[in-house]
Amino acid sequence: MSAAPPATGSGFSAPEDADQLQLLARVTTELGAATTMAEVVQAAVHHAVEALGAAVSTLLLREGDRLRLVGSHGLGAQTEARFADFEVDDDTPAGEAARTGRPVVRAGDLSDRYPGLQGFAPPERSVVCLPLAAGARVGVLGLTFAENWLPGPRELDFLTTFAEACGQAVRRVRAAEEAAERRHQLEFLAGASAELAASLDYRTTLTNVARLVVPALADWCSVEILEGDHIRTVALTHTDPAKLEWARTLRRRYPPALDAPGGVGAAIRLGRSQLIPVVGPDVLAALAQDEEHLRLVRSLGLRSAMVVPLIAPGGRVMGAMNLSRAEDPRPYTPADLVLAEDLGRRAGLAIENAFLHRQTRDTAEQLQRAVLPAALDDLPGWEVATHYEPGGRSGVGGDFYGATVLPDDRLAVFIGDVMGHGVAAASAMAQLRTAVRAFFTMDPDPAVVLRRVRALVRERAVTAFATLSYGVIDRDVGTLELITAGHLAPMIVRVDGSVAAVPVPPVPVLGGPDVTAPSTTVPFGEGDVLLMFTDGLVERRGETIDTGIARLAHAAVELAGPDLAVALRGVVPRVRGAAADDDIAVIAVRSNA
Repeated sequence: MSAAPPATGSGFSAPEDADQLQLLARVTTELGAATTMAEVVQAAVHHAVEALGAAVSTLLLREGDRLRLVGSHGLGAQTEARFADFEVDDDTPAGEAARTGRPVVRAGDLSDRYPGLQGFAPPERSVVCLPLAAGARVGVLGLTFAENWLPGPRELDFLTTFAEACGQAVRRVRAAEEAAERRHQLEFLAGASAELAASLDYRTTLTNVARLVVPALADWCSVEILEGDHIRTVALTHTDPAKLEWARTLRRRYPPALDAPGGVGAAIRLGRSQLIPVVGPDVLAALAQDEEHLRLVRSLGLRSAMVVPLIAPGGRVMGAMNLSRAEDPRPYTPADLVLAEDLGRRAGLAIENAFLHRQTRDTAEQLQRAVLPAALDDLPGWEVATHYEPGGRSGVGGDFYGATVLPDDRLAVFIGDVMGHGVAAASAMAQLRTAVRAFFTMDPDPAVVLRRVRALVRERAVTAFATLSYGVIDRDVGTLELITAGHLAPMIVRVDGSVAAVPVPPVPVLGGPDVTAPSTTVPFGEGDVLLMFTDGLVERRGETIDTGIARLAHAAVELAGPDLAVALRGVVPRVRGAAADDDIAVIAVRSNA
């Protein structure tokens, strides 16, 4: 035997020559050391040609019911394109080896046995197809030899052993890749979950998630929401801005139909996912709404696709996510579908939460608007300016305020803050605001009003905790009588521009210990401004509340100007934080008699 196999591809003898054994040992060592599929291909396909004397070698990996060509040597371009990806059930030697788990050895005119090889298998060549692992769904090593050479029992035994070594390398690399892919998927889901939890505006969160999907899972991603009987696209992404704009135009011209037999409409209507590993002409024809639509969809060059419903807890389908690959040649697999469905369930939960939040917020806002008007009624002889803005994610809180001219021309003014947000806080706020107005109508004395409000909270369990600041201004006498319960002390901006907090004693919040609360009386002259506010105005993360109060005192000098409302609109932005987490309520009053 020669020191090396023949270069003509006419086969080999069972390896006994030292040089050939060394060559084969080197290839086997390369397989054992391979850490990537490219290294496996290099050893199993390219180096094996030299060691085994094959004219052509191929490595096909099994993915579900298909065989995909991952490496070849000596294969013509036309043949490589034809057999780059095909069904295991196709009548081919490789398909037979994959189905049976046994070697397939054929010589002569192969097209007689395998009609699909007509024009691709020269009659003077033989084919040996070897499963990469007996009984395992791994793949096939294909070898073509010149001169119709066929291996004998010893050669076939050696080839089978070599194929099994290839299979072990493939399985080891695949296991490492799957572990790395799983880590990547968990990181992806963690990032997607963070995006979904970042906002209760589902349009924003779904757009951000779609951007995470591209290019991690898809070249194209669209997210559709079911609104009544209509499907509306809320997110559409692609790595190429030009293609993205074109796709948006296509979506507007041909929106998904709920009664469509497949695609987004079917996923939403039936609540079932769709995995399309290969987007063939028949798939496109089934999805197209007319001939023009079919022509445009074909131009996208889609290769593989998945559609998953966005399912909320309880099984309600909120919409669907469509993922497609065009530039990426990899077909989607069942494992990819599992990941996409997991993302779909998380997105469905986020959408349901957003809808529930919006319903709750709308209810609370309606209640709040009914109780807390945007502007107070005209109060003859008094100038009043107010400011209110909700904070945090709920959009509705428990801050309230009011002012009323009493029959004796005094002014009753108050501000309060109910703990919490949403409908419960708005409801408690409505009860407290109404109660304060009713109580000072009966008797405006601050100590009496506070005592009655505290009793209401205690006996009716209106709320767990709330704060209140209530005062009566008597401009005839020139005084302000004020009482507080857990609320920040109001400020007085004197006509000369000086600013000072009203020196009120500390009193527990409403809902806290029932103690007798004294009122405080201070001078209040013509042109003085009473400034009452909730803590959302002066609190900022990372600093003490005293810092915020000092900032307000510095800015409040502007309220001594001629137009109180204009001045207040300038003061609030200077004082509050850029992203307030709490509600902000402010009321400023002065006599203009």
